[in-house]
Amino acid sequence: QGRLTESGGGSKEVGGSVTLSCVADTGIDYYCMGWFRQAPGKEREGVACHDSGDMALYADPVKGRFTHSQDNAKATVYLHINNLEPEDTGVYFCAARRGTCSGCELSQRWYHYWGQGTQVIVSS
Repeated sequence: QGRLTESGGGSKEVGGSVTLSCVADTGIDYYCMGWFRQAPGKEREGVACHDSGDMALYADPVKGRFTHSQDNAKATVYLHINNLEPEDTGVYFCAARRGTCSGCELSQRWYHYWGQGTQVIVSS
């Protein structure tokens, strides 16, 4: 079973940026990756995902500010967040789905493996 480890969270200022990382110990060549976040007191929601090709999908509230990227050689995916807002506060999780995929989904049930999360706190 693959293990995912997120890092890069912390306390950030409104308007700033942050890059979260997620390392997959089994590599990511044969997985489709996604990012989720859980704000305090709210359900976990999908914010970004990437398929086996060049397609990335973003949730409407984060379009234009969130960017998913990945480095297969480093078995690492990244989530870069620009122009941080207080509403970005939460725990960010990366997730992996076994196999290749054409397209991706922001549904939790679509993924097989999860990391433990990294917390981002945005304040002014």
